[in-house]
Order: sequence, then structure tokens, then C-alpha cells
Amino acid sequence: MVTADDVRRIAMSLPRTTEGIVRDRVRYRIGRIVYAALSRDESIMGFGFPKEERVGLVEAEPEKFMMPAASDMRYNWVHVRLAALDEQELRELLTDAWRMVVSKRTAAAYDEGQLASEE
Repeated sequence: MVTADDVRRIAMSLPRTTEGIVRDRVRYRIGRIVYAALSRDESIMGFGFPKEERVGLVEAEPEKFMMPAASDMRYNWVHVRLAALDEQELRELLTDAWRMVVSKRTAAAYDEGQLASEE
């Protein structure tokens, strides 16, 4: 099980990420684009995810993933219950969501840094 502190630690390790609070909710963004956000009670995280793949994701693991609110269906967005995640899966979801909003150059530089740190 992961917590809001884990989300913060991982998100803030991703280049160019800033943290903000909007309507009592913590959001992680690149510039003006939000790629992850926590619910008020910090039990659910919304994150960037391709629209065309989200139905399959939710149907495959409905105990873990949920569709976004009707008002957010137009965005590349889906929700996940933090209690259902382990840290590795959280890292993958956040990193993939982050990749959707950063430049290819920034993502490539991050990948090079990650490979160098694993050697």
C-alpha cells in the first residue's frame, strides 16, 4: 500500500514537476498541465492515461482503477485507489503520466539518467 507521501516523493523526483494545491487537492504538474492529482482524503489518485486505453484498464482491474468523473472524460485521465498499489506500480503510473506532458527531449534525458544510475 502506498500513501500520499510516496506519491509526493516520486512525483517530485521527476524533472520539472511542481506541486500545487487547487481546491484543497494536491496536484502535480509540468507548467500548466496536471499529470497527477490526489483526492481530498488522499486515498485516490487521478493521473494522465490515454483515453483510448482507459476502459480496458478499468475493466481489467475494477478493484484498483476507476473511470474519472463525467466532467473529466474528455481528458486523458483515470483514477486509482492508492491502497491497491505497491510502490513499483505507483512509480510506473506516475512516470508514464509524466511522459505524456513533458517534451521528448526531457523524457530522453531522464531515461539516460535512470540507466546511468542503475549501472
